[in-house]
Amino acid sequence: MTIEHHDLHHEFPEFKDSIHLLKTGNHHFARIFDEYHGATSKVEQLEGKGIPIDDSSFEELKKKRLKLKDELYAMLREHRVP
Repeated sequence: MTIEHHDLHHEFPEFKDSIHLLKTGNHHFARIFDEYHGATSKVEQLEGKGIPIDDSSFEELKKKRLKLKDELYAMLREHRVP
């Protein structure tokens, strides 16, 4: 089974510079970024190793990741690289 990577740099390569600037200069963005990557790592680990988890818990984790990604994307769209 091929694991699809969902790290922010793969998801939004056009925002590479903004991601870096916001990670280093915006505490809220950095916190959400870390939370998103933690959820992404957990999903990829569960998918890759076939770790047993009930469907509803797995779906909740994926929904949480999607909500965080939506929030990060909104912040990236508002940010302008100088």
